[in-house]
Amino acid sequence: MNLTLRIWRQAGPRHKGELRTYKVKDISPDMSFLEMLDVLNEQLNAAGEEPIAFDSDCREGICGTCGLMISGEAHGPEKTTTCQLHMRSFSDGEVITIEPWRANAFPVIKDLVVDRGAFDRIIQAGGYISVNTGSAPDAHATPVPKRNADRAFQAAECIQCGACVAACPNASAMLFLGSKVTHLAELPQGQPERMARVVKMVDQHDAEGFGGCTNVGACSQACPKGIPQDVISTLNFDLRTALRGNR
Repeated sequence: MNLTLRIWRQAGPRHKGELRTYKVKDISPDMSFLEMLDVLNEQLNAAGEEPIAFDSDCREGICGTCGLMISGEAHGPEKTTTCQLHMRSFSDGEVITIEPWRANAFPVIKDLVVDRGAFDRIIQAGGYISVNTGSAPDAHATPVPKRNADRAFQAAECIQCGACVAACPNASAMLFLGSKVTHLAELPQGQPERMARVVKMVDQHDAEGFGGCTNVGACSQACPKGIPQDVISTLNFDLRTALRGNR
């Protein structure tokens, strides 16, 4: 496959960025998208040019660090992570535009790399439970109904990749936030701090500069783990309950 790549280049957070055009040839359809970028970087290194900076770690669709906006779609045309996207999803001769996540809360560090520390700060604000340290309890010490356990596991599949933010026209992180709130809200261990948790996390979400949710639904469509939009309903319910209790 021969491809034309239009890639966002930006030297640093305070530098002006631009799209630059590159050509790659003889790309195997079985390559992953990141392997294709590796090939391009090898070409740039051989030519004495600055390689393109992009995030990756596990390359197994687990860690969530590889997110890119590919021809206007978060993670590209398939519902998967960028590292698990393969070049057979594209056509020979295609022009592909590659950009970083676009959100005020995700400032560009360099090229395709963005700072997603805002997600970590939201978790630090309340996305945890306070427990005494000690030995691990028995697995069945606290019974959890299957419906609650299944929904908690489903919400916990969020890998914090940021695709929901990139896909949302408001750059909202409500799907991410909803998944973290719902995960703990469905478990007995999450009940003591449930109301305080949602208020702290929503306040931090807003302070980071994420937009509000207007139920467009692009977030769940782009999510590589299929987090359902109804976690936002749980988030909203808990927030209303918490705010009413504080009046």
